[in-house]
Amino acid sequence: MAISSCRFQCCFILAMLILVGMSISRKISAAQRCNTDIVSLVLQCEKYVEKSGPKVSPSPGCCALVKSVNVSCVCVLLTKDIQDMISMEKVVFVARSCGKKISPGTICGSYTVPKA
Repeated sequence: MAISSCRFQCCFILAMLILVGMSISRKISAAQRCNTDIVSLVLQCEKYVEKSGPKVSPSPGCCALVKSVNVSCVCVLLTKDIQDMISMEKVVFVARSCGKKISPGTICGSYTVPKA
């Protein structure tokens, strides 16, 4: 049940990327350029970046994927609709918990990482 829900949410996020104006070829090109498995990233890390609930340290599986992410590249893919579904504050928390350096002032989608 949970896996089915995660897959639905992942598909929903990808559909939102298309619906907000990115053409399919542009999205595929961006994902290839980012060299990131967005689907796995969503499946492994989704519960750590949900808007509701407290900040929770991410799992080793989530961190393994986060460590491989090109933050600047993935930030370009974050639309307002996606940002409305997740907590950008938690995204930064998860990334930093996994050892990614995200400098204050970094722009990710329309979110600017605040000073610590």
